[in-house]
Amino acid sequence: MRSVLTTDPFDYVDLWLRRNGEDEALFYWRQSKAFHQASQNLAIESAPLVLYYCFMNAAKALLSSKGVTFDQHHGVRAHQMRGPRGKIVLSNEGILVKNSGIVPALSAYFLEPMLPNTHSLEDVLYNLVFIHRTYCLSYPSHKERFLPLKSVGFVRDDASCEVFLNAEPVDDANWSFFKRALPSAVIANADGSRGLQSARRIVWATNDKPTPHELDGLRSLNQELRRFFHYINGAQTLWYLKADHVRSIDRCPITLVLSAMHRLSEICRYKPSELNSFLSGPRNWLLSEFVRMSPQQFLDEIACEMTGQQLMIPNVRAPV
Repeated sequence: MRSVLTTDPFDYVDLWLRRNGEDEALFYWRQSKAFHQASQNLAIESAPLVLYYCFMNAAKALLSSKGVTFDQHHGVRAHQMRGPRGKIVLSNEGILVKNSGIVPALSAYFLEPMLPNTHSLEDVLYNLVFIHRTYCLSYPSHKERFLPLKSVGFVRDDASCEVFLNAEPVDDANWSFFKRALPSAVIANADGSRGLQSARRIVWATNDKPTPHELDGLRSLNQELRRFFHYINGAQTLWYLKADHVRSIDRCPITLVLSAMHRLSEICRYKPSELNSFLSGPRNWLLSEFVRMSPQQFLDEIACEMTGQQLMIPNVRAPV
């Protein structure tokens, strides 16, 4: 389908939910919008608390629209990683995903593995593409783990009748580095050219008239690959491949963002001195960028997942 151009995903999804008779999801979605509006112009010391409820209700709208039964509890809590005299840093700020609740329901919906179920806030932020450059500038010793791509899409080889994902790294990407860290579902081009393909392929008998069985095969392949291909939304979608790393978390961005914002909201409520320590420390820019940039990215991913359509910001041309 053609992309939906909108400056406000709330309005489009609201209309989509009404059109499809999703009354419960619509209620959650409108709550999410109200919390989002309330978060505007709030200081970073307060914004995470309101944004978490915005994100939580958007997630509930997604689950409800997909017919997923879920426990109304958050499903995520703090995990003790810091000793009594431990330094207050992101690497020992722990997050635990529980067995039931909204976050584990999302995790099950996205077919994420149940374990491990504990992560540090630092590792969660490292696994989010939309703040990854900020992260690497905040931690100069950590290498980038998201490979920027161009020409990303599924293609069909007419000779073999095989369909596979094909992509190229952008011109200034360190291809020699990322080539050694490709996830198992992706392989470098066999001919040595600068590019990558999905390791698995499916067969389509024709180029323009796929059967329902062939479309199911493509859906299955796409479901497998979406764990590794992430995007940043905007007037033009920017695609990235998440490379293998010992600190990689096998969870989708929606689950990670919701979990991270929940932890920050708890710190806002119960540990203001700890929040002040973070905001006065060397990683304050990273936290500020997460709070500032996550709403647009998170809500876009929820809206796209819910409607099955790609929502993009109109590229308005300046008057001549």
